[in-house]
Amino acid sequence: MQLGLVGLGKMGANMRTRLRAAGHEVVGYDPRPEVSDAESLEAMVGALSTPRAVWLMVPAGDITRQNVAALADLLAPGDIVIDGGNSHYSDDRPHADLLAERGIGYLDCGVSGGVWGLENGYGLMVGGSKADVETVMPIFDALRPDGEREDGFVHAGPVGAGHYAKMVHNGVEYGLMHAYAEGYELLDAEPLIEDVAGTLRAWTQGTVVRSWLLELLVRALDADPGLAGISDYTTDSGEGRWTVEEAIRHAVPANVISAALFARFASRQDESPALKAVSALRNQFGGHAMIDTAGQSIGETAGQSSDETGGQSIDETGGQSSGETATPNS
Repeated sequence: MQLGLVGLGKMGANMRTRLRAAGHEVVGYDPRPEVSDAESLEAMVGALSTPRAVWLMVPAGDITRQNVAALADLLAPGDIVIDGGNSHYSDDRPHADLLAERGIGYLDCGVSGGVWGLENGYGLMVGGSKADVETVMPIFDALRPDGEREDGFVHAGPVGAGHYAKMVHNGVEYGLMHAYAEGYELLDAEPLIEDVAGTLRAWTQGTVVRSWLLELLVRALDADPGLAGISDYTTDSGEGRWTVEEAIRHAVPANVISAALFARFASRQDESPALKAVSALRNQFGGHAMIDTAGQSIGETAGQSSDETGGQSIDETGGQSSGETATPNS
């Protein structure tokens, strides 16, 4: 089958390679001429036989919208556009309606697999009509992992369902990654554990927490023990935020996903205004010491070394301090 593929970044280029290995003819277009098969979007469309299928693998938002609008003018009735990027599901209906005015079909396809998809195949979540899905099923079959179709592919529902499924998938991914990360930090903090990476590696086989993500964490630790070369600054590409917004809209208590998203926000702060305020408040109502930017204790009021319960003070290790009886907090 022929396919036009717009966007030849890490995933798009690997998808082109996997499709060609399966015997499909792929004409790729990318603004970078060194990776592109066609000089322009128009040239790519012109190289395809009708009925045509064009897969978009470009950043979500304006770039996707611009490409959909351009393809609406270039394609003909009976053609199909597939958006395989991480678009917000609310963009899918407007795209489908615009293309439907020209008799062009539209599918939204959530794609998971990252840079490993070339070798392992991609998890595919598709929204759109059954007829359009069947038309391009040879492409989906070539991209998904080997084995039973249901293990790596789903026609999740009508237009928008594919991107909605991928959005929630990525939200779950946030939570899983952060749980593994917290486990890693706890193991690393305990002197009894002399082989942190080995412990995590032991979890990758036979245990109920084994997963590909866990294997990737072990791989990262093998490459950089202690992760010394990596900053804790962590970005987000939007899907976690969208998942939390949907959880609010549906009144679903997405506690873990929300906490993982907020942890990423916290990672970007050189200083935490919120925790500064907490420290100042403890000083104001209880006379507790604050720590200045040089790490020195400041602001402690005599006789106010207690914790907020009015009991004995607690040191950083969780033990009791010298045993002074504290004045009750106001």
